[in-house]
Amino acid sequence: MVGVKLEKILQEIQVKLRGRDEAKERVQNEMRRVLHLSKRAILLTHEGRLDEARNFLEDARGLLEGLGDVEYEELAHIGLVNSALQEYAEAHIFLGLVEGRGYTRPDEIKVPPIPYVLGLADVVGELRRRSLDLIRRGDFQGAEECLHLMEEIYLGLTGMEDAYLLVPGLRRKCDVARRIIEATRGDITIEARRASLEDAIRRLEKLLREAGGGVEPG
Repeated sequence: MVGVKLEKILQEIQVKLRGRDEAKERVQNEMRRVLHLSKRAILLTHEGRLDEARNFLEDARGLLEGLGDVEYEELAHIGLVNSALQEYAEAHIFLGLVEGRGYTRPDEIKVPPIPYVLGLADVVGELRRRSLDLIRRGDFQGAEECLHLMEEIYLGLTGMEDAYLLVPGLRRKCDVARRIIEATRGDITIEARRASLEDAIRRLEKLLREAGGGVEPG
């Protein structure tokens, strides 16, 4: 019986396996860089350095585009892929909201649905951090706007039909988001009341000084 030798078959398989392993390693390396760039973009957004944040995300986009036609959903078993795409989506969405451009769509940044949704859920945490920064500056209106966005994201995600079944890990993130929203609402209420009380005390002190200054000594 004449046929292809087993040795040749196994050699071909070995070449393919090596190729897949090299491709996997390349994807991991690029995703590690995307993750780092996205984290930096989020930090820069918090610092108000929006142009720099945008540049970091452009670099991350270039890395993803450099991978060509990689089907990310097929590589979901590689932990770094999902983590990097979630962070990348989170950074884009957060920057867009801070800039007042609204929500970035997944097709705009070429991120699959699952990492996009999980990244969106994580934006709630970034908005809390921003709201606390705004509270410290006395910008209660800005903090309220952040709270409104947090609630909008939470209600949107929990309102998705079968979302918890279709997106692994979403239930936990939504539970965290709910606690964060409740804490933020409490922080804004307490700080707004404290600021109002301090303002009332200052106005009273001013009135007392003016009244005292107008009294002639006996």
